[in-house]
Amino acid sequence: MTTNPSEPLRVLFCIGINQNFFDLPKSGIGAVWTAFSGMMSEMGQMDGVNVIGNMDDDSHVVGPSDGWPWTCYILADVDRQETVKAACNLFRTTMVGEHALWHYAKIEARIGRALIIRDDVPVAAG
Repeated sequence: MTTNPSEPLRVLFCIGINQNFFDLPKSGIGAVWTAFSGMMSEMGQMDGVNVIGNMDDDSHVVGPSDGWPWTCYILADVDRQETVKAACNLFRTTMVGEHALWHYAKIEARIGRALIIRDDVPVAAG
């Protein structure tokens, strides 16, 4: 089966909060959350990005997350790989004072497609 180039990419943006965030005094956390919220809004308004939803797991992941399980996720349909790259780049361009957002958090994108039962796979009648 080949993928249809007109179908959007299903992208899971995996976001981890790093130690620099946890090293902030409580009075500095608000600036990071404001920048993070702005990044999410900007991602949602990008041409070619349709945010399906997000999930925060800060109740079960306490402290920095360097990999799975991530702290939070954004699921989106994205038109092409270059748009995924531009969305990830928001962590380089969104500023928190003198630092970019990536100073406090990291992002990785998992790119796939929507899960479907293919027409060429026999399905047993039940």
